[in-house]
Amino acid sequence: MPAKPKKLPPATIHEIFARLAAAEPEPKTELNYVNEYTLLVAVVLSAQATDLGVNKATKALFQTVQDPAAMLRLGEAGLKQHIKTIGLFNAKAKNVIALSEKLVREHGGAVPRNRDALQALPGVGRKTANVVLNVLWGEPTIAVDTHIFRVANRIGLAPGKTPLAVELGLEKVVPKEFIQHAHHWLILHGRYICKARKPACPRCRIRDLCRFTPKTEDVD
Repeated sequence: MPAKPKKLPPATIHEIFARLAAAEPEPKTELNYVNEYTLLVAVVLSAQATDLGVNKATKALFQTVQDPAAMLRLGEAGLKQHIKTIGLFNAKAKNVIALSEKLVREHGGAVPRNRDALQALPGVGRKTANVVLNVLWGEPTIAVDTHIFRVANRIGLAPGKTPLAVELGLEKVVPKEFIQHAHHWLILHGRYICKARKPACPRCRIRDLCRFTPKTEDVD
């Protein structure tokens, strides 16, 4: 088992993000959405599911359902028919209906721009709240999913035993000029290059900066 890498020095971290930024200056979420509400729903549905799978399930849904009131009219049974290809769809449908009810009742149907208020919604945890705040309003939040958790620990960027520990660690070490897009760069890097089973080291633009060993020498 590879040894746990030591934390990277500030200059190296700056260079890592500089290279990621140069390759993709304006990274975007890969979830499809049409407004604030549909992004919130898409992120809730994406838990333990791929963005591609969520996008397929919501393509028809978001053509007619674009606000909490419309979701409530569709109902839980109707929503399940749209998202039944997504993992945990029963629980997710229940949460989406419940959060829609709360948005109508407590927020006039609008998505709140506040982490605590977002996390008070059914099915919305810290990661989901951070994604919504970052994507919709450009808040400098870092949503730590499995990809970011793996990359941060693997390369020595911000080692931590929990997603929260990694999030707080990243907030301390990511240069301010890169903080807004940091989580998108790391997600994309973990999804397509620094993959779980076999990282694509030969195609990695930060290979010489990364402390992960042993490096892979070929790409599937």
